[in-house]
Amino acid sequence: MSKHRCTRRAYFRLTDAGAGSLLLSSCGLKKEQDSHQPKAGNREKPKHIITLSFDDGFKKSSIRTAQIYEKYNLSACINIVATAGLKTFNPPGEYIAGSDRGDFDLWNELKQRGHEVMPHSYKHANLRQLPLAEAKDLIRRCLDYFSKELKGFDAKKAVFNFPYNSSTPELESWLPTQTKAFRTGGGAINPLPHAGQVKLTCTGYGPGNCEKDIEANIAQLLGRDSGWLIYNTHGLDGEGWGPITSGFLDKLLERLTAIKSVAVMPAGKALSQFSTV
Repeated sequence: MSKHRCTRRAYFRLTDAGAGSLLLSSCGLKKEQDSHQPKAGNREKPKHIITLSFDDGFKKSSIRTAQIYEKYNLSACINIVATAGLKTFNPPGEYIAGSDRGDFDLWNELKQRGHEVMPHSYKHANLRQLPLAEAKDLIRRCLDYFSKELKGFDAKKAVFNFPYNSSTPELESWLPTQTKAFRTGGGAINPLPHAGQVKLTCTGYGPGNCEKDIEANIAQLLGRDSGWLIYNTHGLDGEGWGPITSGFLDKLLERLTAIKSVAVMPAGKALSQFSTV
């Protein structure tokens, strides 16, 4: 075992996010020695869970994200717009336009490789701004589309990720009748997965690079005894709103898998594996 053991306490001693990054990268631990990544059959709940939630389904970014996660034997959390892969898709905003989206051939391939693919709306409309009946209809259409196109999809086991992280009390009350859980805006740090947990909240930063904000939120998480950080990012290397670089993601996962108290995993997997522990 390396004498330079990296712990959450060591991370948190440096309050500057950039300094924390340097500290972790200098720890020199091998992930097979200290990783707390959940293995098959492991029911022990970690003290800290980190979910990086990649939205919108950018093709190039999703492929690269999956490759980086696989390097560390991790599952990526990819949330896609149901119709974004169609030629008729009309991107609703500046940071959603301009890049190719994946189709369900890609999503089925990534799911088969062990990554989590979850619904992020039917057409990326802001559901908070729509009449309730119309918003519900778009959610139903999204779930139906996934049921037809994504192999093995079960809405009752899915996490619905609100576009723009914009929900309403009425939709939040209704959605648990359709899905296992939903993700919306709110605090970055959630309680650890537990029975009856249906509302997941997240944070993000943009439109520019969000790496420093990710580091700051991780430092905040590790300063607590326990918690589940859900951070909403999008693409890599300039794609999407609030992107990160592929090099940063690679080094971040290397550092996080060296911290014994931390599990890096998708939202749906965290709920299914640990909500009854």
